[in-house]
Order: sequence, then C-alpha cells, then structure tokens
Amino acid sequence: MRILLAEDDYRLGNLVQKLLVKQGMQVDWVQNGVEAWEFTLNNSYEVIILDWMMPEKSGLDVCRDLRRGQYQGGILMLTAKDAVDDLVIGLESGADDYLVKPFELKELIARIHSVARRSNVTLKDDVIKVAGLELNRLTKTAKRGKRDLNLTSREFQLLEVLTENYGRVLPREILLDRVWGWENAVSPNNLDAFIRLLRKKVDNSGEPELIHNLRGVGYKLEDKDVIQNP
Repeated sequence: MRILLAEDDYRLGNLVQKLLVKQGMQVDWVQNGVEAWEFTLNNSYEVIILDWMMPEKSGLDVCRDLRRGQYQGGILMLTAKDAVDDLVIGLESGADDYLVKPFELKELIARIHSVARRSNVTLKDDVIKVAGLELNRLTKTAKRGKRDLNLTSREFQLLEVLTENYGRVLPREILLDRVWGWENAVSPNNLDAFIRLLRKKVDNSGEPELIHNLRGVGYKLEDKDVIQNP
C-alpha cells in the first residue's frame, strides 16, 4: 500500500513513517501542505494522511482540493480538535475518517486499513432501492429520487448499512462495527458527526425524514409516511 503522510511535527512524522514502513507500506512523508499537494499531483496514493494544522496550506484545504480534483482514494485527517462541530467540518471537506491526537499507533494502522478496505468490499446486488433511495455499489453513488446525494465513501458505507436493514433499529455498536470495523476504537462522536452530515444530504427540507434516532439505542432508516399512509 502506498501512502502519503503530511505531518509537520518532525518527531511524530518520523515515528509514524518508520512504523508504517515496518508494516510493509510505502510511505512518502512531507511536512507542509504545499508539498502534500505537489506530491499528490505527481504520485498515486491509496491513502493520504493529512494533519489538520500545517504551515503554508492546511490539511483541510489540501483535502478540499483533492476532492475537487476527483481524488477517489482514502483520506484520513489527524487533528487535535475533538468537538463534534470541528469534526463535521473535517468530514465536510471530504475526509473519510479522522483521528484525534494523541492517538495510539496501532489505532492509526487500523484506521488506515479501514479507509483503504472500502475499495475491496465484495459486492452483493449492484443496486439497492428502498424508500426512494437508490444506491449503486459499483459506482459508490446514491440518489434520492432524481437528486444526487454526493456522498463521501464513509457516508456511503453508513447509508448502505442502514438501507440493508430498512425498518430495523441498529444499535450504535453495530453501526460502528459494520462501518469502521471491530478493531477501531471509534468514539460515539464520530458516528454522530457522520449521521449529522448524512441527514443533511438525505433528508432535504420538504422531504419525509428517512433517518431516525432512537435516543439511547441507535439509528434506523424508514419512511414513516409510507407506513402510516399506504
């Protein structure tokens, strides 16, 4: 696996690069956002790890530019910010996942594999259709009616699990396991941030809500208007 690591902290960057190389990964390490952007123009990476706060060009800006340029690989954001609103900003920029500093190096490795794994998922039916939603597993695209939802890869995974279990309440633990994997110590804030973004895209104003929260239990996808008014 080829990875770009953009981290301006020399001690951390050096440590992470050595660790990942020991794991059999090929790692290019840069220390500012401009270098990160230039490396992405001249090389192909399966996963890009971006520190949020970097000199010359922030990781957030690099992430946005990558997605505007149609980069389809995995992006993992490293950040000291742990408030839900800040995490939402990172996810809206196009990041697939984030890791809050300080972190365990074994957790970083698990997150890298989790982000990269999405392109190697065994497909079932190519298209899922339920409650006006249409998810295409081949193209990783989703629609509600005629409206494109423009989901990130992680949002697509989350919506895919919800649609596969239409009408069923999925406990938070199940969603975290199915989307991030059992080996990841993902916080509930992570799931809440993704649900918040997913709702903004799926449940537009004037449309029936499809994603529902059962406080203290979990989430489910269901068109209650159709159920109540067949």
